[in-house]
Amino acid sequence: MTRYNKFFDTNKATWNNKVKVHAKSNMYNLEAFKKGKSSLMPYELAALGDVSGKSLLHLQCHFGQDTLSWSRMGAKCTGIDLSDEGIKLAKHLNDELKLDAEFVCCNVLDTSEFVKDTFDIVFASYGVIGWLPDLKPWGKMIAERLKKGGTFFIAEFHPIVWMFDYLDGKPVMKYGYMQDEVIYEEYEGTYANQDSKIVSKEYGWNHGLSEVINALTEAGLHIEYLKEHDESPYNVLPNLVKTDSGMFVTKDKLYPLIFTLKATKI
Repeated sequence: MTRYNKFFDTNKATWNNKVKVHAKSNMYNLEAFKKGKSSLMPYELAALGDVSGKSLLHLQCHFGQDTLSWSRMGAKCTGIDLSDEGIKLAKHLNDELKLDAEFVCCNVLDTSEFVKDTFDIVFASYGVIGWLPDLKPWGKMIAERLKKGGTFFIAEFHPIVWMFDYLDGKPVMKYGYMQDEVIYEEYEGTYANQDSKIVSKEYGWNHGLSEVINALTEAGLHIEYLKEHDESPYNVLPNLVKTDSGMFVTKDKLYPLIFTLKATKI
């Protein structure tokens, strides 16, 4: 993956800057989290259920709120993230909350070089695969880190969402559903605080659902289910409408916003 290093280095610098802004944002609501509020959303809670006593590897964990939420539920957790500022804050929160999670700073594709344990659960959620140029090594790494019979679960924004450019406040279809070329965006602010003065410089890649499924099945995982949802737990796109259940939808519901996938290592 050395030919992608300049992309990863740029993304890492952006995420290091985002950590400081996100830690103070209403979206991440760190003070409520410290007082016991879980950061986990309904899709993942329903899918994984009781995790008490299970080992869990959280991929691309940002500054560890979801990792620590699983830890509070009794899982023995390890979180991975590219951002050293994110991992630094995650470790600080772990100590402050007197939990027993571990955190490792590395590119998610290099996880197996840094983490040798195998896990009952490998978990990833919301805005993760778009930072990866190729999902085959991602699927291989997940299979390497899962115990036999272990569960992989991902809740992720639907690839249709990434076909649009939202930078001018309304969705304009601009990118390919299955686009090999890297996508570069540069903008002021961040999804958690659009008024922030930080400049986000980001390289990303679009991956269709077939690429996700094939990366996992070729690595030896059995797909239990793939579900598509027109409701998102995050208000991350312009002009979404909040539902009575606290989820967010597009006004016309013409396309799904989220997909969830559960797989087992056979």
